[in-house]
Amino acid sequence: MRIRVKDILDMLAGGATEAQILQDFPYLEREDIQAACEYAAQYVNHPVVTAGK
Repeated sequence: MRIRVKDILDMLAGGATEAQILQDFPYLEREDIQAACEYAAQYVNHPVVTAGK
């Protein structure tokens, strides 16, 4: 089974704990939740460019 990174992040953002997610999706492991967070952190990691005066 597969679950999207977005789904995991949405659950966490909505207040679900890792334990709740793992209970609802028994085929997931704690490492899967960590990997989703790490992926998201890398995805949004981009340089900020500011315009000079």
